[in-house]
Order: sequence, then structure tokens, then C-alpha cells
Amino acid sequence: MNSRLTDPPGHSWLGAPIDARPLFAPEQTALTATLRALAPADWRREAVPGWTVRDVAAHLLGDFYGRLARDRDGHDEGPAFAPGETLEAFIHRSNQEWVAACRRISPAALVDTLDLIGPQVVRFFETADPAAPSLGVSWAGADPAPMWLDSARDLTEFWTHRQQIRHATGQGTDPDPRLLSVVLDTFMRALPHTLRDIDAPAGTQVRVRIDGPAGGAWTVTAAGGRWSLAEADAGRPAATVRLDAETAWRLCTRGIQPDTARARARTDGERSLADAVCRIVSVIH
Repeated sequence: MNSRLTDPPGHSWLGAPIDARPLFAPEQTALTATLRALAPADWRREAVPGWTVRDVAAHLLGDFYGRLARDRDGHDEGPAFAPGETLEAFIHRSNQEWVAACRRISPAALVDTLDLIGPQVVRFFETADPAAPSLGVSWAGADPAPMWLDSARDLTEFWTHRQQIRHATGQGTDPDPRLLSVVLDTFMRALPHTLRDIDAPAGTQVRVRIDGPAGGAWTVTAAGGRWSLAEADAGRPAATVRLDAETAWRLCTRGIQPDTARARARTDGERSLADAVCRIVSVIH
């Protein structure tokens, strides 16, 4: 699919906009199928440290409700920041409080509710204006971010949590390139922010290649005091980092450590730039 949109002004350094809107429906269908196929014991398996499969599913429901309440319904009576609390601490605390409250909900009721609310989230994103200002995406250094990036970020979160459930229950990563290609493309929008503290002459380029049918190539260029994913010339990059798709998405979501990714990567050029790329994070942490 063609997942690119016309570039609105003001965010060209993030690269060509992504149109994730058509993918929320297939992602919701895949989530429902994954959850309905689970055995009773699967719901108690650890999906991420401290959270079971049921906890991750409950977290997704919280994400669904939060998006609809905030952006569709204009409801602003949710959790509030504690004095001195950082964004990351606030998000982790409110997520944990929600998950703990949902532990009284049975898996069957949880799936039914996700199946009721999920399609409403799909409709919200399908009709969203991709150029409108929206929530900041901290890992991309964009605040406010354009809705196209905010939407794509949510798609990556939904997809990642589904993979965590799959892995916890003995399944591999969903290889569907329709979804994975857009997930990887979105994750790579963290590259300019990842390299923000790297001082390099203007025009210096770093290229990341991800192998496989869902992969691609992204070139980030030092330009005017910041790094940019805007269209680059065909010059030789100062560093190239080549990853397989599994390593790439796990690195971006902190599923593996940078040293592990660096050991798996094939690199060429300046080591410091390649090492910096391998510190990419595309989730709030």
C-alpha cells in the first residue's frame, strides 16, 4: 500500500508523512482474533515485565478509551499530574492504576469490550485530519505533532502490544508486511531526535536499511542545527546501519538492548554514528 501523504508545512524534518488510517481496521481484526484464540492459561502468562497477557489487553482498552474521551468527546476529567511528576512518570503511573483496576474484569468480558470500543477507535482514526495538530510524540521530538504522526504512533503501540501477547503465548511476530512496513517506517521517525546531540558538519548523512519485504531505507541528514529526514541527495553516507526487521522493531520498543542490536547489525562508516543509531527508542520510556 502507499502509506505516504502530502507533506504539510512545519514538520518536513520528520520525513514524508505516513497514512496509517487504513490499517487500524486490519489491526483491530487481528487483535480480536489473537485474543479470542487464547486458552484460559494464556491470559496469566507474562507478556512484559510485571504485566500478564490480560494486563496488556486491559492497557489497550485504556488506550482506546483515552483516545476517544480526549480527542473525540472532548472529555478532560482523566488522571492529573502529581506535583513535580514528569510525563513519563505520569504515563506509567496512570497506566498501572488502570491495569490494576481492570484485574476484576474477566478475559471474556475484556475481549467483548475491546471488540465494542475498538471499532469506534478505528472510525476515529479513519476520519482524522492527518495535517491537524495533535498530541506530542516525545520520542520523535515533535510537540505538538501532526495527527499523521500521532496516529501512526498509536498504530505502532497497538501492533507492538499484540506482538507481546503473541510472543507470550508461543507465537512469533506477525509478518504481515502491510502492518509491519508502516510500523517500521513510523519507528524510524525517531532518527532525527535520536541523533539530536550528535554534532556533525552540515550535509553529513546516516542511512538505516532494514531488510525484508517490510523493510526499506531511511537517510537522516545534519542540517541547520538539527537532523532531518527530509529528502536527501544521493551522496555517500558517513555511516550505514543495516538491520533485520525483527531486530529493528525490538530495538525501537526496548525489547532488546542497544548492545544486542549493535552486535546483530551490519555497519559501515563512522562507528560513533552507527552506535548512536543503535540507541534509537520509538516508545515513551
